[in-house]
Amino acid sequence: MKKIEHIGIAVSDLEAAIKTYAAVMGKPHYKTEAVLSEGVNTSFFEIGESKIELLAATSADSAIAKSILKRGEGIHHIAFAVDDIEAEINRLKNEGFRLLNEQPKQGADSKLVAFMHPKDANGVLIELCQEIR
Repeated sequence: MKKIEHIGIAVSDLEAAIKTYAAVMGKPHYKTEAVLSEGVNTSFFEIGESKIELLAATSADSAIAKSILKRGEGIHHIAFAVDDIEAEINRLKNEGFRLLNEQPKQGADSKLVAFMHPKDANGVLIELCQEIR
């Protein structure tokens, strides 16, 4: 794992959260993007070499909607940049970690992504991110 790529924050109202984080960071977000497969709309802010990803549900049955219902708004996941996501999935499986995705899938911001089960990481949802080449 190379670096923290981004921190994902689950929000109920994306537009309100964009305004809040723009004020906090002193600069605007650089993009919004719908991820239809996950049922979310996202917004990204750059901060140094990392990013903040705001995630708002587009349907009541999405993972973000369920997370907000169960835990409220707040940090949803920490994403780590990797060079070879399939190798990292295999390495983590060999270490005994459970992956929520056996194969990487298309994520936001031109990334392939896979998630590690939060029960195996002290309650933290870990995302692996590889830049799509």
